Amino acid sequence: MKKVFKMRDLDCANCAAKMENAIKKIDGVIDASVSFMTQKLTLEAEDERFDEIAREAARVCSKVDADCEVLL
Repeated sequence: MKKVFKMRDLDCANCAAKMENAIKKIDGVIDASVSFMTQKLTLEAEDERFDEIAREAARVCSKVDADCEVLL
């Protein structure tokens, strides 16, 4: 499954790159991209665990940038 999520308060392109790399390491993630310009997270992951993986990706984003929020 592939979905696009809006992000709020993503501060810099460097943070976006760190988030993207960390999300790609989550078990079950097929592909991920974080765009600073559009403030969007594109996540492709296993269908049966997608919601769980999306929540984990949101947690990873808050660890990198505490002000950033992924709107699930």
